[in-house]
Amino acid sequence: MKFQMRERMFSIGDDYWIEDESGHRAFLVDGKALRIRQTFELKGPEGEVLAVIKKKMISIRDTMIVERDGDTVAKVHKKLFSPLRHKMVVELADGQEWTATGDIIEKNYTIEGDQGVIAETSRKWFRIRETYGIEVTHPDVPLVLAVAVAVEELADESRHKDDKDNDDD
Repeated sequence: MKFQMRERMFSIGDDYWIEDESGHRAFLVDGKALRIRQTFELKGPEGEVLAVIKKKMISIRDTMIVERDGDTVAKVHKKLFSPLRHKMVVELADGQEWTATGDIIEKNYTIEGDQGVIAETSRKWFRIRETYGIEVTHPDVPLVLAVAVAVEELADESRHKDDKDNDDD
């Protein structure tokens, strides 16, 4: 299944729809502005909360967690030591591990697990500047999309941190 994601260019509190390949609104990413930490809810088209994505408050490295019904189902973080800067690790509650590798900042990356490719993202599928596509091959589409939202948020933080570091030079 292919979906169209919007690049997060705005502040926390902004909402956006993830559309299916036919252009129908499939999932809503609801940014929660009045929270102590960065929080997003992934909702179905009827408004049901499918996952909560939030930044872990205290951690050695930037980490986003994905919860369902109050239980952590995934943790997404940057690889601590990676020769390539663009690598993130997804630790699932069931013990599996996925990796997101490629050009994460430019939205051209692959999420893979032991069973193979989970999802691929690319800007080339869409002409709209602030969007990119994600093709999901895993049966748990909401989990994969929640992980993609977490990867997007962590990449956005990295991009802003790098811009700030370059401004200080």
